[in-house]
Amino acid sequence: MSAPANKRGGAPVGFITELDGIEAASVIYLRLWSDGADAQAQVRDDFVTALGHHRGEQAVQSFEQICSLCSAHGRRPLMRHALQCKCLGADESCFANFIATASEGAREDAMLIATLLVRADVAPLLASCAFDFGLALKRMRLGAPRDYAAIHPQPTIFH
Repeated sequence: MSAPANKRGGAPVGFITELDGIEAASVIYLRLWSDGADAQAQVRDDFVTALGHHRGEQAVQSFEQICSLCSAHGRRPLMRHALQCKCLGADESCFANFIATASEGAREDAMLIATLLVRADVAPLLASCAFDFGLALKRMRLGAPRDYAAIHPQPTIFH
């Protein structure tokens, strides 16, 4: 396999501002979670602040399990862009669609997408966690990033 093929999941396919609130949040939280312990604490704080201690901790546990399952049983590592990057990578797009689909209760479709991310025997558990996490994102009543971007212009970041 050639070097570019190893990074294929990171190929830009769009922009974060083209996503709705749940999709964008799932990508941003994936990027944050992958940034280390301090960023993970920020994720935890966001959920606890928005949902209260009990529901916030449940949401974080679901998300932590999603990340753990993708890491331990993924078909390959998920490629991510930098936290401040406006681009949306192919793997990030798949992840965003997965969480949004699960949050809508489309279990069969979520299972299908889950099999793209992890082994088939792990897909049901991953889809269940995505449903829980997606519902938590819905409870947070997130706005779409395009609304924010229209008010606050973002700096240009080059790869």
